[in-house]
Amino acid sequence: MKTNKYEIDMCNGSIMDKLISFALPLMLSGILQLMFNAVDIIVVGHFTGKQALAAVGSTTALINVFTNLFIGISLGANVLAARFFASGREKEMSDTVHTAILLALISGILMAGIGVISAKGALLLMGTPDNVIAQSTLYMRIYFLGMPFFMLYNYGAAILRAVGDTKRPLLFLVISGCANALLDLILVIGFHLGVAGVATATITAQMISCILVLLCLYRTDSCYQLRFSKLKIKKVYLLQIFQVGIPAGIQSTVINFSNALLQSSVNSFGDTAMAGYTATNNILGFLYMSVNSITQACMSFTSQNYGVGKYKRMDRVLIDCLILTVSVPLLLGCGAWLFGPQVLSIYTREKDVIESGMEILAITTVPYFLCGIMDLFPGALRGMGHSAVPMILSVIGTVGTRILWIFGFFPHHKSLYFLFISYPASWIITIVMQVICFYFVRKTVRRELMRG
Repeated sequence: MKTNKYEIDMCNGSIMDKLISFALPLMLSGILQLMFNAVDIIVVGHFTGKQALAAVGSTTALINVFTNLFIGISLGANVLAARFFASGREKEMSDTVHTAILLALISGILMAGIGVISAKGALLLMGTPDNVIAQSTLYMRIYFLGMPFFMLYNYGAAILRAVGDTKRPLLFLVISGCANALLDLILVIGFHLGVAGVATATITAQMISCILVLLCLYRTDSCYQLRFSKLKIKKVYLLQIFQVGIPAGIQSTVINFSNALLQSSVNSFGDTAMAGYTATNNILGFLYMSVNSITQACMSFTSQNYGVGKYKRMDRVLIDCLILTVSVPLLLGCGAWLFGPQVLSIYTREKDVIESGMEILAITTVPYFLCGIMDLFPGALRGMGHSAVPMILSVIGTVGTRILWIFGFFPHHKSLYFLFISYPASWIITIVMQVICFYFVRKTVRRELMRG
């Protein structure tokens, strides 16, 4: 139930305007989070050179592989908190909040240790070139030292999303994003610290956003109020968080593993192609944030309505989200393709790097709405508490297709364009399987709610 101006009543009234009100700040938040990396890339590309640009970019897929399991688990916290909040179960909501925040702290410390220790070995396994490996390792090790801040922010923001509050996390990222940009300029241009400077700027910005979101939870007078003295892992809620979150995390991790394989294939073309992919991947990241914000909205709205037994409203939520998922990324994707050279020139002035980037953009941007549809149906299923089967289907469809493409077809047609045809191909195959899965799960859930 809505208790302050930041919350959204997801269970009553119109849907589309509330979806947009929820998703737009979330989209902007995701874009700002990407700006941490984008500013790094732009500053490095212009003031340090393409080797440093390649070094920063070569870590992206690996960082995602390491972190996405725990980020996926935060979705479980979001679903559980939304369900308890909508049904007015205040004690359960409070226990979920304190379990989730402590889990975030523990996982952040764990990830910091793993990342620092295994950075060089993992980069070597990916075939990172000798002229890049030292800078890549340095960037990755410093970046991972900020994992506790990164995790705490994401879990805290997941709690706020559960009650419909996406505006304050946006504000926090505006503040931390400005800090990141300023520190990049100071440390790279002023102190000539290169990749060490951009990594230090990023983790400092993450610390700022972390502090702000924790203060927000601490100062609220609602049932999701945070008290550090109450931090405790309660098994019953941890298991429910894991039930939804672990499959989502595994799905994201395995998909990013396939992206790491793609990175390895790109590495075989040398540092020019690596730099082009770095810039292009950042552009695709902005497109992903547009579709992911809608998926997050669908999951939160579905979860709250599932908590109060409104299955017809759940259907309307999905239809409205589907409209947004097709229209928004199609518009943005066409724009990214048409103005690709101009956008890529923001990241680098080198023509050969821009040409490499355009090969990838040509096949990935316009059909990007397919990626949105592929993610939307699993999001709706997670909102209903069903996460395992969508995870399996995503792994089979996305990862299976890309592995087959990389090892079966790519060796016979070596070009960046052909390599990245695997993106739309995997999206289409996965959509078909996810839609079939959704049909059968929806029938089961509807019967359960009607009996209840």
